[in-house]
Amino acid sequence: MITAPDVFGLVLVGGHSTRMGRDKAALQYGDKPQAVAAFELVARGCSRTFLSCRRDQSPPHGLPGIHDVVDNIGPMGGIVSAFAAHPDKAWLVVACDLPFLTEATLRALMSRRDPARPATAFRSAYDGKPEPLCAIYEPSIADRLRERVARDEVCPRRALAELNALLLDLPDRRALDNVNHPGEYEEARKALGATMKVTVHYYAMLREQARRDVEQRETTASTAAELYADLSRLHGFTMPVANLRVAVNGAIVGMDAVLRDGDDVTFIPPVAGG
Repeated sequence: MITAPDVFGLVLVGGHSTRMGRDKAALQYGDKPQAVAAFELVARGCSRTFLSCRRDQSPPHGLPGIHDVVDNIGPMGGIVSAFAAHPDKAWLVVACDLPFLTEATLRALMSRRDPARPATAFRSAYDGKPEPLCAIYEPSIADRLRERVARDEVCPRRALAELNALLLDLPDRRALDNVNHPGEYEEARKALGATMKVTVHYYAMLREQARRDVEQRETTASTAAELYADLSRLHGFTMPVANLRVAVNGAIVGMDAVLRDGDDVTFIPPVAGG
C-alpha cells in the first residue's frame, strides 16, 4: 500500500468493551494483540499513525497515542481529538475490533479517496449506511464535526450520511464485521483459523487417561470448554465437562473463560473422600 503523506492513521482503542467483558484491543486473532495488528495495518498507508485513547488510558504496547479532549462520546471523541492534535491532516480512522479488515480493503478506500469531499467511506454491506469506523475524514469536515458535538450530536455514521461523504461499495462483504461479544470472538477466531499455544495440566482421572501430567497444545479453541472438548476427542476423556473446575493462570474461572496465547490451563476433577 502506497503511503499518503497527508493522511494520518487513527486506531480507536478507547472503548470500555462492556459487552465483550474484556478489552477488545487486547484480543488476539493471530500472534499479536488486535491493537498492535490494527496499528501496523493502518500504518502501512499513513505517514503517521496513533492509537485513540480515553483521557485516563495509557496507549497500550508503547505505541503513540492521542487522548480524547471530549470525554464519553465514543468514536466521535477520538475523531475530533485527532483533528485537534493535527488539524491540517486527513485521518484514516479504523476501529480496533475489525479482525477481517485487510490491506486490500484499505487500499481500495485510499485509492478512491476524494479529498474534495468531507469524507470517504464504505457503505455497509448490510444496510447501505456509511461505515464510519473505516473511513477517511478530510480536514474540511473538522469544524462541522465539532459543531455537531456542541449540539450533542455524536453519531459519526449520521454525520457522514448528512455531510455528503463519498460512499464506496465494499470489496469484501465481511471486511468490516466487528466483534463485540465473546461468542462473536470465538466465531471470528475459527473463521480466521487463528491458533494459540497453551500449557495444560492434568490431575487424577484426566492424568491417567491422557498418560501425562502436562502438555503444550496449539489450539483453535477460544474458551476453556472448547479446549476441553478438543482434548476429550484427542485423549478419550470420559469426565463430563460439567463435573470439572478449571484454573487459568492459577485463578479459578468459568468454563466460558476466553483463553489467551500462552495461558496456563488446569482442569480439576472432583476430589473423592471427605
